[in-house]
Amino acid sequence: MTTEHASTPGGPAASASQSHAPWLDQPSVVAEVEALRQRFCDPALCVADVLCDDHPPTDIAFTVVDRDLHAAALSYGELAEQSRRLAGLLADRGIGPGTRVGVLMAKGRQLPIVLLALWRLGAVHIPLFTAFAGPAIATRVRAGNAQLLIADPDQVGKLDGLAIEVLQTGATLDALMAAHAPSAHKERIGRDGVFIQLYTSGTTGAPKGVAVPAFAIASFIAYMRYGFGVTAQDVFWNGADPGWAYGLYYAIVGPLAIGRPNVLLASAFSPAVVQQVVDTQGVTNFASAPTAYRALRRDGVRFARRLRAASSAGEPLTPDITAWSPEALGCMVRDHWGQTEHGMAIVNAWDPRLQRPVQAGSMGQAMPGFVAGTLDTAIVLSTRHSPLMWFGGYVDDPEKTRERFTPDGQWYLTGDAGRCDGSDFFFASRDDDVILASGYRISPFDIESILAKDPAVSEVAVVGRRHADAVSGEVIEAFVVLRPGAGAEDVAARLQELVRNQYGAHGYPRKVHVVTALPKTPSGKMQRVVLRGLGDDEIAAMAP
Repeated sequence: MTTEHASTPGGPAASASQSHAPWLDQPSVVAEVEALRQRFCDPALCVADVLCDDHPPTDIAFTVVDRDLHAAALSYGELAEQSRRLAGLLADRGIGPGTRVGVLMAKGRQLPIVLLALWRLGAVHIPLFTAFAGPAIATRVRAGNAQLLIADPDQVGKLDGLAIEVLQTGATLDALMAAHAPSAHKERIGRDGVFIQLYTSGTTGAPKGVAVPAFAIASFIAYMRYGFGVTAQDVFWNGADPGWAYGLYYAIVGPLAIGRPNVLLASAFSPAVVQQVVDTQGVTNFASAPTAYRALRRDGVRFARRLRAASSAGEPLTPDITAWSPEALGCMVRDHWGQTEHGMAIVNAWDPRLQRPVQAGSMGQAMPGFVAGTLDTAIVLSTRHSPLMWFGGYVDDPEKTRERFTPDGQWYLTGDAGRCDGSDFFFASRDDDVILASGYRISPFDIESILAKDPAVSEVAVVGRRHADAVSGEVIEAFVVLRPGAGAEDVAARLQELVRNQYGAHGYPRKVHVVTALPKTPSGKMQRVVLRGLGDDEIAAMAP
């Protein structure tokens, strides 16, 4: 490992340890990354060309699976034609370069058409998750200064009181597009032009606005190639919702950019539906969040069509999932790490040139285009040596932006604690989630990984909670959801003993709460901050 010097905000100079990035040892990969960087530095870059018009019109852009699980192909030719008609319609309504437009739509055929129409005009898409309630939508719409909202009919009621024009999708929108002449206009926004503005999930505070420039598409392509390892022979399905970064970047933009179709499933998630789609569509390359894999394991799902590749992101995979997946799915689920601010940056790569045996608990190595390291206990990214890094700061929030970089600007501070062993990175926790108990710094993920091994445990979250009578800092407590049919008798004592034996007496949970569900963000990330703030009566109300 080499060392560079950086400073932590408000503190003395500190040494950041830069880990070796294995992709730098592969000349072909280095050349590909440089070609991507140069291509997306073009000042005349056009998002509509990259994501649609440069592809053969007969190629398939998406396989759309409706609520009844009927599949239909959407070709690039159809996508181009329909998005040109909608672009003309939107232009008539005053939508143009830089206009912010909120989109509240499910994963159906019209979603990519709407997005391409916006990007043809140089407008900026503000994604709105369909599971959001009205206040969460209002926060993002107002922060983004949206001038128009495009929403599915069953979502329109959430927009009452916003005083912003709403364009409904469905049959109404189809009729309007059919009646409008296609627009030939394509805005060339260049590398720094913004085409998406989305908001962080809010796991550690209020959502922050992230403006995504066209240059970011280069890093999205890199993840499709090296992280997912998508090939021309794959049937690819990233099941994440495009209301969030992982789904928008890598279920919509990334597949379009590399010309490989993704499956868009309009139906609600369930293990049975996932199994049916994988088997009927012949999916070979699958990606989802840990929550989905845990649900598949809980329901005993076993794919008839074996996967070639499976990937996970959003929060760390516990060892029970990596142990279960080869037999049930056909391959081990590989963990990947990234953030809204820069996309994926550390991966257990599926590209055969970079593929390595997965170390237990590892998030992987720096993805091509990125170089990572550690600063004390924090995971950091080198801004100097990461040619595909694109995040420059939060929208209209210079104070939060400063907190994300060392004063010399050489390191991006992820806010995630972890460690590096050789080239492999291991997640410990969000900085705010580290438990300080009896003088020890304890990673909740380490304890959760042990507890998840118990056959009765479906989901688990570990936090440090302060009590008035505590004299040793925070008290370690576990919140556990049991698998169907599992009894709660003696589960607390059994789990405590498991941690004592496999981690140490200083790290065992002093209290184990059996609950019906764990608090999560709409994207499925655990909200440990909510658990830390619960009162005893609130915890009691969560019991089965």
